[in-house]
Order: sequence, then C-alpha cells, then structure tokens
Amino acid sequence: MYPPPPPPAPQRDFISVTLIPSRGYDGSKGWRRRSCWRKWKQLSRFQRNAILFLLAFLMLCGLLTYVSTSDQWPAENRSAEGQRMRPANPPVLPAPQKADAHPETFPGLSPQKLPRHFRRGPPNLQIRAPDRTFKDRGQDEAERRAEAVDEKGQRTISWRGAVMEPEQGSELPSRKAEGPPRPSPQALGIQNPPASPKERQKAVIDAFRHAWAGYRKFAWGHDELRPVSRSFSEWFGLGLTLIDALDTMWILGLKKEFEEARKWVSKKLEFQKNVDVNLFESTIRILGGLLSAFHLSGDVLFLQKATPSKIPYSDVNIGTGAAHPPRWTSDSTVAEVTSIQLEFRELSRLTGVKKFQEAAEEVTRHIHSLSGKKDGLVPMFINTHSGLFTHLGVFTLGARADSYYEYLLKQWIQGGKKEPQLLEDYLEAVEGIKRHLLRRSEPMKLTFVGELTHGRFSAKMDHLVCFLPGTLALGAHHGLPADHMELARALMDTCYQMNRQMETGLSPEIVHFNLSPQPARKDVLVKAADRHNLLRPETVESLFYLYRFTGDRKYQDWGWDILQSFNTYTRIPSGGYSSISNVQDPSNPQPRDKMESFFLGETLKYLYLLFSDDPNLLSLDTYVFNTEAHPLPIWAPA
Repeated sequence: MYPPPPPPAPQRDFISVTLIPSRGYDGSKGWRRRSCWRKWKQLSRFQRNAILFLLAFLMLCGLLTYVSTSDQWPAENRSAEGQRMRPANPPVLPAPQKADAHPETFPGLSPQKLPRHFRRGPPNLQIRAPDRTFKDRGQDEAERRAEAVDEKGQRTISWRGAVMEPEQGSELPSRKAEGPPRPSPQALGIQNPPASPKERQKAVIDAFRHAWAGYRKFAWGHDELRPVSRSFSEWFGLGLTLIDALDTMWILGLKKEFEEARKWVSKKLEFQKNVDVNLFESTIRILGGLLSAFHLSGDVLFLQKATPSKIPYSDVNIGTGAAHPPRWTSDSTVAEVTSIQLEFRELSRLTGVKKFQEAAEEVTRHIHSLSGKKDGLVPMFINTHSGLFTHLGVFTLGARADSYYEYLLKQWIQGGKKEPQLLEDYLEAVEGIKRHLLRRSEPMKLTFVGELTHGRFSAKMDHLVCFLPGTLALGAHHGLPADHMELARALMDTCYQMNRQMETGLSPEIVHFNLSPQPARKDVLVKAADRHNLLRPETVESLFYLYRFTGDRKYQDWGWDILQSFNTYTRIPSGGYSSISNVQDPSNPQPRDKMESFFLGETLKYLYLLFSDDPNLLSLDTYVFNTEAHPLPIWAPA
C-alpha cells in the first residue's frame, strides 16, 4: 500500500518592487539646472546677449563701488579708535592735497587747547647692509660718470668716524629729475628775475620728491640712503629717514608718499631689536618725528608707535632695555642729555605717564645746580658716573653743546612761559655769549661766535652755530630783549656769508674768521679737513625764523640761493642728494655718498616754510620746533 501523500506546504505570496528614476519633478537641483538650461536655450540669441551684457554691467558697478569704499573703512576704523586716545587738540593741518594744487596754501591754524650738541655723535653700532645684486647696468655713461665714487676705489670715511664699505642695493623703476641750470659762482645770491614764493615752494617739493625717489628705490625701510652707490647704511635699523620725513611730507602735501610711509610704520616699525641706539638721536628723530606726525595728522598710529619703546637714560639696547654709557667714552655730551626734554615732556602730557617728564626735567635741574659754568656757558661734557662736568674751561656753541641753549628757551615757550628758571638760565647764557664769545671779522666786520679754551679765544665757528640767529629771534618774538633780534640779524648775515664766500655757495662744516686786516684776504677761512658739507639745515632754519618775524624778503632770496646750490652740487641724477667733501671746488665737489635723514626732516622742511608767506602755516605762537625740526604744540595756560 502506498503511504498517504504529505500535506501541501503553506502558500506564500511575494511582491516584487523595482525602483527606477522618476521623470517627474522631485525638487532636486539637477532638475532645476536642466529646467533653467532648457529655458535659456529657448531664448533668442538677442535675448541671451542682452542678459549677459546686463550682468556684466552690474558686476562692474559692484566692483567700482567696493574699490571706492574699501579705502575709507580702515580710516573710519582708525578714526573711531583714535577718538579714545587722541589728545584734546584736533589735527591742525588738513589732510595732504596733491602737491601741484597750490602747495603753499593751507587754512589758518587754530590755537592749541591742551590741559645740537654734537647732534650726529659717534654711533654705538653700525650694521652693514647685506650684499645685494647691483643692477641698473643700462644707465648711460654720462650718468655713471656723474655718480661715480672715488676713482681710486677708496673707502668713504663717515664723518661719524665709522668706515663705510661700498655696498650695493636693489633697483626699482627709475624716477629721474633734472636739477636747475648750474649757476656761476658770481651769480650766487643774485636772482634776475626772482622766483615767486609759489615757484620756490614747488622747487622744494621737486627736491623732496627726487630725494624720496632715491630713498624709496635703494634704501626703503633702512636708516639712510647712499645715493652714489645706490645702496643704504644702517645706524639703528629703524628707518630713520622715513620717520624723520613723515611730517615734512604732510606739510608739503605729498599724500601718496605719506600714506606709503605710514603703511611701513604700521607694519614694519618694531623696537624689539637687539641693537644699541643713541639716546639723543633716537629721541629727536624717532620720538620727535612720531609725535609730530601724530599732532599734524591726528593719526593715533603714530602715538601708539611712540609709546612702547624703552625710555633710555643713556645709550640703551631697545630690545633688552640694558642701558650703558657711550662705548667711545665714559662721558656724555651736555647737548645729548639736555636736548630730550621737549619730547619727553610732550610724551608725558599725551599719555599721562609722568615718569618721562620727571626723568628729563631732573637732568635739567641737575645741570642748573652744577658748578663749572662761566656766566651761563656750560662745558661740553658731563661724566655719566659722577654727574659732574668734565673738560672744564672749554666753552662752545657748536658741536656737543649747541642745543642745550636752544632747549632752555624752547622748554620755557613749550610750557606756557611758566618756568622762570629756564628763562633765567637762557638769558644768563646769552649774556655770557656776548661777553666771552662774540667777535667781528675783517674786512667785512662780520659778527661771529667763537670758542673759549681755558681763557684763550679761538675764531672757530661750526656751521651748527647757525641755529643761534633763529633761536635769538624766537626769543625776541616771545618778549625777550630787543637787542636779541639785533644780534640775530648780525649773525644771520655771517651765516649767509659762510655759504656765499664758498665757490659752491654751500657752507663748510667749520670755518675760521680772519681777525686782522690783510689785503685780499677774505673774512671766512677754511681748513682742508673742514670743507665738507653734510646738507645741514642750520642756516635755512634761521632764515625761516628771520623771515617769519621780519618779513624781509632778502632772507627768502638767500634761502633760494642755497637751494639752487644744493641742486647744482649735491643732487644725484638717479635719486637723492649727497653730502660733499669740498665746497671750494665747484668742478669736483667730491660726493661722500650719504644723504643724512635730516636733509628731508629739516633742511627741505625749513626751506618750504621759508618760502611761505602764510604766518599761520605752523604758527610760532602755536608750535615750537624740536632740534630736528619736528613741531610740537605749545601748551595752553592751565
């Protein structure tokens, strides 16, 4: 028998579902792209071209709008930040305009509302510029001959005493500027017809731009330009020329150059460096330059940069803060320690930190109390350990002592004429000058200031002493005896003759005066070692003061003579101006391959102000200039 069949398995029902891409709208971007592309293809060619043109036009408008507004945003941000740190006084000069548009015209200045020396002393450190590839071989032969250094290949000896090795710099696109025609020596001092003040100011702007072009091409961010070798030299490694020139660019209306320099200060100026700096030079050039730029522009960046640096009591390493006496001697010069007070006092007033002013004024009080003076005249040196004068019996108004006398008067003016001890020391010193140092030369009877060494008079006068006519005139303007102005006029004549009697029309560093009548002998005599010219400002500085207070246009004419001589004998075609070794040889003045920072910071600034007929352009009732020509505000009475 067969077994019964097994029961049937339970039935299972399956549903098979196949998923395929849907052709309907599902909100995906791919569908939208295909839909938009389909619509775009359905447009006519004319319609598509019109839409593309409209989109391009809108993009161009947006780009232009962004460019025009982006430059304003940083300025607005700086302005907002500046409101928190800015002193009570607003900027007193307008923002620089294009130099070609009436450079001599500025709105009137409002009064402030506020609660020198061996000026170029021996450096403590010389940093050699790194070797760089020297290009620009395509210059024509005539230019190379005009810029050639000593044909014998000798090293240039810096007047600071350091050996300057030939160094090479990098190149940028050339900006050449030709100087005016070479005047003959007989024509110096005679302008026929005379140039107008506006034309003369434009000539100063041209000179500045030419000097700045050389610095920018060959020495950007470094201390000083070497225009002949188209390279640079370092002293502190802090961009001395650039900082020294900030307020000059503002005053001359050179907006592009000022903004470029400001950018460097903002991004590159740093004080945390392992380098020694000289107290005096760093104060008058860097601190003074930054404070002045702050006051004129109102830009708080310059005040911020002025405050974090170490405050030295002698030479100081700005990276470590370690201070020490000058390495070349145990003494400091009197001018160095007594010519930082204007800057430190102003720094304290702006920041509210009194230690800066107190330290500087303690030095002034100490000098006042010392013995060893002679009717207000002080010796040149002071010992850094004992605090006493050294080299007693030697008195001069030239190197190592000059700005001591200058700062006595200017501190008195800066403080609102409320510090009688400063005035008394200044007045006593002027009487000491008259009594011991004044003589008259032969045959022109030129009044000059000599030197006294242990009772023996020397008819030697540094060009640095030519600051004195301007200082005397400034004092007379502020109410001091009228005979100060008479002496200022007489000394101004002498300083001009120190230039005029040289074959190049430029003064030597040191002169000696003839005291005995002799046939065919000039008043001004020059020794071979002293006949160099360093582009110094003292003569044109005093010309500015004398013209501002007297209105006598001969002082403008004299300044114009000197500017023409600078253009003729010191201008380097590739950019910059060079000090020269021989002011008595117009055919070969022997360029020394160095443009000091004070040529831009002082010399050209004072020439520009000299050629202005606006007494309110940096009014001398509102500002006092430090010894590096940086204007600082006079404090209003409390």
